[in-house]
Amino acid sequence: MSQLLTDLVSIYSPSDEEQAAVSALVAWMAAHGFAAHIDAAGSAVGERAGVQFEGTPPKTLMLLGHIDTYPGHIATRVEDDVLYGRGSVDAKGSLCAFAEAAADANIPAGWRVVVAGAVEEESATSKGARHIAATYQPDLCIIGEPSGASRITLGYKGRLLVDATLQRANVHTARPEPSAVELAVEFWQAVKAWANAENAGITRYFDKIMPSLRRVRSGGDPFVETVEMTLGFRLPPAWMPEAVLETITKLAPEGMELRGYGPERAHQSNRASPLVRSLAAVIRANGDDPGYVLKTGTSDMNVVGAVWDCPIVAYGPGDSNLDHTPDEHLPLAEYRRAVQVLRTLIEALPPV
Repeated sequence: MSQLLTDLVSIYSPSDEEQAAVSALVAWMAAHGFAAHIDAAGSAVGERAGVQFEGTPPKTLMLLGHIDTYPGHIATRVEDDVLYGRGSVDAKGSLCAFAEAAADANIPAGWRVVVAGAVEEESATSKGARHIAATYQPDLCIIGEPSGASRITLGYKGRLLVDATLQRANVHTARPEPSAVELAVEFWQAVKAWANAENAGITRYFDKIMPSLRRVRSGGDPFVETVEMTLGFRLPPAWMPEAVLETITKLAPEGMELRGYGPERAHQSNRASPLVRSLAAVIRANGDDPGYVLKTGTSDMNVVGAVWDCPIVAYGPGDSNLDHTPDEHLPLAEYRRAVQVLRTLIEALPPV
């Protein structure tokens, strides 16, 4: 059983409340051979390097996980070699696997391995990843997200959130004019119809526009009726968030105000990249057949993938169907397999 994993899962750390977990991870890394610190965004960062040659900057493998979790306490416990607790899957399992693998590995000459536990991944800000994206320029990057110890995540869909507000002067319900609520419902129906039309003939969910209605609230005073709604969009590579906002603005009723935020472009990696091939070879060498995944959510891959021109994949132990659920749990045997895969991958980096 990994004491680091159990300890870190035991520290409740939803977005904006990560600092106790960050301090614990930095202390662990400092005690296990890393040059470790808390960066300006509040994330945990540790570096280990192989033999460096004078005047030659090291190549960098970035292992970027996130240390914040979805809200909700789950009592941390281990039963039958399974760890239960918030963040065991999403995504402290991956982050701790990064740290343990990098701590145990013999780093090849000319390389440094950076392990980062980013803050605010579960919120639309992605504060930690944005700071790391501006600070480093790695040669290879693995994002810490659950895929299972034998599967490689090649891409994530994009995202857009939209707050819509509509106000109308109150009229008697006997009048024929539509209410603000009715106009808002018609807008949502128009958005769905547009998405359905765009998705016609497309079979893969990864390639579809996926709208969702996340919140509706109506009310007002005796003179003004107000309706507020939040829409979410999961976007394929073919659609940029800015284009979606422009399109749905044309569908909005007169007077509706739309505010888009949290935009992320989809990112899809090349299955033929050296990083994917190397990771797949290590998975095979450890006795599993590698699988490949495209996810309909978002991750910090979207953030750094828009900035870094390097091979990027996501990898980590756990079943992503358990993300954010009250039954979040991680088989520790799978965690140990993922640590072994990552350690082997690090030690197989080509010497510079």
